[in-house]
Amino acid sequence: MNAYWYFDFISPFSYLQLGKVHEWRRRIVITPVPIAFGAVLKQYGNIGPAEIPGKREFTYRFVQWQAAHAGIPLRFPPAHPFNPLTALRLCIAAGASWDSVEAIFNHLWREGHAGTNAAELAEVGRALGITDVENAANSENVKMQLRTNTDAALATGVFGVPTLRVGDELFWGNDASPLIDDWLAHPDRFTDAEYARIANLPTGIQRQR
Repeated sequence: MNAYWYFDFISPFSYLQLGKVHEWRRRIVITPVPIAFGAVLKQYGNIGPAEIPGKREFTYRFVQWQAAHAGIPLRFPPAHPFNPLTALRLCIAAGASWDSVEAIFNHLWREGHAGTNAAELAEVGRALGITDVENAANSENVKMQLRTNTDAALATGVFGVPTLRVGDELFWGNDASPLIDDWLAHPDRFTDAEYARIANLPTGIQRQR
């Protein structure tokens, strides 16, 4: 069974879920897919949680609590939200391997370093065998691959990060990790009558935009 894990380095919840993803990889083949979360928000006409006063503060507190509760080392980067495009492109230039995914997440979220430009990512770039991060990140092929990744994710219904796609099933958010554990053990979980009913629940009211 093949699966795809969609993520953006701007997302602390993606970092928090990374350890669980490695556990799931013992059971299924998972391909990491870096995508531009900002483009996903734009597609759906949304803004990120860190762009909403009150929700921003709560989200950061929740992230810090989840990390401490799970025993995951975490230190926020110097500023957030930040521009993750160079980090995403560096990951792709490094082959979008699990090693590159983990190295960049650790640079940003475990060690708390900035990563908005080539200079700030130079050290992790060298560790990944890329001495000229700026040139690698500005490659047209790399830029195109990020756009392709993001467009393909949107086409499959991805609306946020992190998202794990297994077949036609989408599991969004670090909060869904226990659900993924359960579904992997019981892949027929959503076939009972109540899940079928709520999947086709009618809309009672629509907010005017």
